[in-house]
Amino acid sequence: MVRSSAQNVDQSLAEAPEARRAALTALRALCREELTGFREVMAYGMPAYERDGTGEIAFADQKQYISFYLMRTDVRDAFTDRLAAHDMGKGCLRFRSPQKIDFTLVRDLLRATAATRGTAC
Repeated sequence: MVRSSAQNVDQSLAEAPEARRAALTALRALCREELTGFREVMAYGMPAYERDGTGEIAFADQKQYISFYLMRTDVRDAFTDRLAAHDMGKGCLRFRSPQKIDFTLVRDLLRATAATRGTAC
């Protein structure tokens, strides 16, 4: 996993390759728009969104893909059918190129995360 040494999300985005920066900035904008009441932090070298001190969402620019971390198993389980068509690890969606990011799905995952409280894995 590629970890940023940036002290904040602005620095992290500035470090990202130019070809991916717009997509990462769009992910950040979606997170900030949909995750009302969450705090934006850098955690484990990536932008993350915490509620009550617990990280529930994060994203990162990896060597081979852009990853979107969904740390709530209840939300993942509720979206099983829609996630099945995507490259999904235990807790992250992997998008091989910025053009392949399904922003509609990401928005829906963010809304579901914000709307309910659950246990982060």
